[in-house]
Amino acid sequence: MKLNWSAIVIGFVVALVLAVISGLLVAGTNATSLALSWATIGVLGGLVAGYIAGGTVSTGAVHGGIATVLGSIITLAVVTFTTLLFAGLVPTFGVLVGGLLLIAFYAVPGALGGAIGSWANGRRAARKMAGARA
Repeated sequence: MKLNWSAIVIGFVVALVLAVISGLLVAGTNATSLALSWATIGVLGGLVAGYIAGGTVSTGAVHGGIATVLGSIITLAVVTFTTLLFAGLVPTFGVLVGGLLLIAFYAVPGALGGAIGSWANGRRAARKMAGARA
């Protein structure tokens, strides 16, 4: 399977923009809304990546998962660096290990959104074909 990198990058950018907006809006809220925000951002970023990639549902799931994992890795690098600058070496190690353990969980909402986006793209294409006249 060939990866559509433009779909992955666009899905990553959508997830990043939503994360920044969500981070500004939900500052100081409880953990339940933060977890819901995390899942929503992953699903929407994956949905965009899967819709642009098109193809089968599994192709969309792969593209959505890669888009959210890429975003998670870049975010983890930034958070680890800022923790090293402002908190020290021991907290940085904890942030890095915890972040690496969570990366697999970050792929799940992205893959789910990618599968839905790819399915919606295929459904839309099939509907156009059914309405065509010869």
